[in-house]
This record gives sequence, structure tokens and C-alpha cells, in this order.
Amino acid sequence: MSQSTQTQGTSADLFTPLRLGAIELPNRIIMAPLTRSRAGEGNAPTALNAEYYAQRASAGLIVTEATQVCDTAQGYPNTPGLHTDAQTIGWRAVAEAVHAAGGRIVTQLWHTGRISHPLFQPNGALPLAPSAIAAQGQLYTGQGMEPFPTPRALETAEIPALVRHFADSAKRAVFDAGLDGVEVHGANGYLIDQFLRDRTNHRTDQYGGSVENRARFLMEILEATTHAIGADRVGLRLSPTGAFNDMADSDPLGHFTTVAKALNSFNLAYLHVIEGRPGHHMAPAEGQPHVAAALRSVYKGALILNGGYSRADADAAIAKGEADAISFGEPFLANPDLPVRFARNAALNEPDRTTYYGGGAKGYTDYPALETVAA
Repeated sequence: MSQSTQTQGTSADLFTPLRLGAIELPNRIIMAPLTRSRAGEGNAPTALNAEYYAQRASAGLIVTEATQVCDTAQGYPNTPGLHTDAQTIGWRAVAEAVHAAGGRIVTQLWHTGRISHPLFQPNGALPLAPSAIAAQGQLYTGQGMEPFPTPRALETAEIPALVRHFADSAKRAVFDAGLDGVEVHGANGYLIDQFLRDRTNHRTDQYGGSVENRARFLMEILEATTHAIGADRVGLRLSPTGAFNDMADSDPLGHFTTVAKALNSFNLAYLHVIEGRPGHHMAPAEGQPHVAAALRSVYKGALILNGGYSRADADAAIAKGEADAISFGEPFLANPDLPVRFARNAALNEPDRTTYYGGGAKGYTDYPALETVAA
């Protein structure tokens, strides 16, 4: 019986233990992936990154910031990779620090696709995408804001190598770095999401057209990645209604329900869905369908929801069987001991938005824990 079936209609809450595939969680308070742009030389994690994640080891599960699977995958300054030996060694130090603090951690694997710039690409090349359609808006490059360039559409023959990059990074994550698993980033307008949605995928080969074809890239990545490290150590993140990075789809309810049904054959550790609650910046636009509940009805595995949940909202969603766990982003950024604060109904630190991206310890590892505040 799946975890999602087990907990529907029960008295489970955020502090009820949960098993996600091979990973045993002491609670259902998940740290969502948060880009912080603080990787070191060669986009390798540093001791400061290890300290940051270890501080948050009381989470039921930490999902790391999005991490590049190859040298064409980067879209922002100082984001970490997991495709070189130096990067792997950096992640090993992170995993060891988190495990020493009693935590569990998976790394989120991404390729940014068109959400990039020649400044981040080998030899100044154009970013890659399913189709040559530029995103509206601008990108922070480290040298100021730049308009998104029109990407180069991938040749069909190039796609298998990208699939292998995800599997290779997953093997590095688990077998070399000692992380507990990986989360495949299929959300928020990055490469996999660009393939999934018909606004950004105008291909006429086997990776375009029908929803089954548009999902082929994702399914091939999941097949390769689960084969590489085991399905019970692989999660997936989707954002069916998200508009971030100039995304949209003509039928998110129908398309993503089809995708969710196809996921059942993989027996993944979990599915992680971003669909903001009312008032949240990731909430569906007015008149757009809400998809998370529909996915819950067709997806047989464990479901994590994300999108502006309070402690009370999260407990209610779990008790009603709407989700098996809830992930928190900004609250974990500013509250390294978020589960302790939730357990004690304590006040939360306010995040400093000016320190979200880039920099050093300020706004990163210097948020006080509750014991420090009380001392």
C-alpha cells in the first residue's frame, strides 16, 4: 500500500513519521529547494554550504538547491553542479555534515534550458531548449540584467546525452557523494517543464505534439535515473499551473493528469507538486484550474505539496489526505530549526530578502535557532 493511501483520512500531522521510498522521515516537514547562489569555485559546494544544510537537519527531508547536471545546464551565477569531481567532493562534505546532524538530504537535479544566457554557456553558445522560443523578461547574469536570448532548439540526436547527464549526476549524488537520493526538477519553467508544456514545446519530432510525446523527455530521464540509483531514491517536482519563467499550458489539468498517471509505473519515492494557496505567487491565475487535487486522485505514490502553507494549513492538508508531506521554502531559509519552532508554536524569524542570492554567511547561516534566542 502506498504512503499516500495509508494516510488519507487519518489523524496524521506534520510530526507523524513517514517513509518516502528508501528514506525514513521522522516528520513530514520538508525543506523545499532554494536557490541561494553561494557555490564556490567551479560551482562546487563549500564548507559554508555544508554548515547551512546541517543547520536545517531537523527537517524530515532536505531537498537541496537546484544543481546542474552538465556544463550547459547553468542559468544563474554561483549555482552548484554535480558533474565534476570537485563538485562531487563538495556535495560529499554537505551530505556528511547533514548526516552527522541526524538529517536526510536529496539533491535536486536540473537543467535550466532557455532560462540561461551565453555568459553561462560553454564558449558563449546559445542556451538549449525544446524550441527556439525566448522567454519574456530578463535574467540576472552577475553582470547586470540581460534580456533572455532566443535559445537554440535541440536536435533530436542531442537529447539522449542530456538524459544520460541526469542519470550520471544521480549516480554521483548517491554512490560518490553519499546523498540519500535525488529530486528531478521538472518544474518552474526549466528544461523538463519546457518540454512538458505546449507554450514552449513546438517540436514536430517524437518529443513534441501530444502530451505523451512532450512527456517523453521526462519519462526517459526517470527511466535512466531510476535504473541508475533505484526508484526508491528518486523524486520528481512539477508545477502544472506555474507561470514563473513565462510558462503556460493550454490544458494543465488534462496534460498533467496524463503525466501523473504515467508516473505510477516508476514507483518513485515521491511526487512534489508546487501549486500555491490563494494569495501565494505560485497560485493558479484567476479562472485557471487547480490541478494538485486531481493529481492526488490519479497518482498512487507519496505526494508532497508546496506553495505558501502555514503550520495549520499543512496539518489540515495532511489530516484530510490531500498530501503526505508539505515542503516549506522561505520559512526554512530564515528558521534553521523550523520543526522545533512548529512543535513549540514559537515565533518565526523574518527572512531578509536582500540576502537571498549571493554573498556569504549574512542571511545564510546567521539566522538564530530558538535556543539561541531564548538564551
